Amino acid sequence: MDRNSPPPALPKKRLTAVDFGLFAVVIGFVFYSGYRVSDVLVYDWDWSRVFNFLIRYDAESDSYVANLLLYGLATTLRLAVWATILATIIGVVMGYWRTCENLTLRIISRSYVELIRNLPPLVFIFIFFFFISSQLFPALGVDSINPDNALVDNAVFHFMFGDPKLLSNFLAGMLCLAMFEGAYITEIVRAGIQSVGKGQWEASRAIGLSPFNVLRDVILPQAIRKILPPLAGQFITLIKDSAIVSLISIQELTFLATEVAATTTKVFETWILVGAMYFVLCYSFAVLFGWLERRAAKSHR
Repeated sequence: MDRNSPPPALPKKRLTAVDFGLFAVVIGFVFYSGYRVSDVLVYDWDWSRVFNFLIRYDAESDSYVANLLLYGLATTLRLAVWATILATIIGVVMGYWRTCENLTLRIISRSYVELIRNLPPLVFIFIFFFFISSQLFPALGVDSINPDNALVDNAVFHFMFGDPKLLSNFLAGMLCLAMFEGAYITEIVRAGIQSVGKGQWEASRAIGLSPFNVLRDVILPQAIRKILPPLAGQFITLIKDSAIVSLISIQELTFLATEVAATTTKVFETWILVGAMYFVLCYSFAVLFGWLERRAAKSHR
């Protein structure tokens, strides 16, 4: 077979009796769990009360509009996107510092990684929120921003950052997630850079390239193909990790789900629905990133 020809297609998988048997066991377990909840806890299932917090009928516009859970899902997506962007910037800088020859930069980046990765996320978020952001944001004037100002009270700002009145809370959650995830992205970037052979560095320096040009023109283009797949996985991980910022009153999906469960007293329905929303969101991104990765591999060949 020619080395440039695409690999042969994988044989199609077919469901067997064992697969159907496993499906039946899972479905049976789900129904049995629902029966036990209803029988033992004498629980009255009512999905309609929870679905009303997903979408609701607006009499004024005579149409169905988004409700609290969809607003929380939108905030979760905003947190994940902005935190990933900032965490990637932190990770690229710190990842390069982890591999550079300057001892001070290596110590700073190593200290950052070891500090973040060896602290429980809950402890880190409380420390950052109560001891850092509570002092940082007032000093920067974030808390004094007028929410009625035209610069923040517009559709674009609402789409990108949510309610201007909750901007400081949103920024606090975003920075917490970015700094926490940035430590893991740092290690991804470091591993990607170190995976490029030493001969590439030596050859680049031999032709007179500066260290910056070596990194930009030779090393990063090769490392980025190895960095992107785990970065995509880290984005999905960040979506799930964003639930922890609900503990500092960031009004994302988990925080609003807690409010809905307390209001409706329909705990099982609320958390099953929220779990399904997280699953659909994360699985959709996993399928998308998998498709992009396969397409990039084909174009590279």
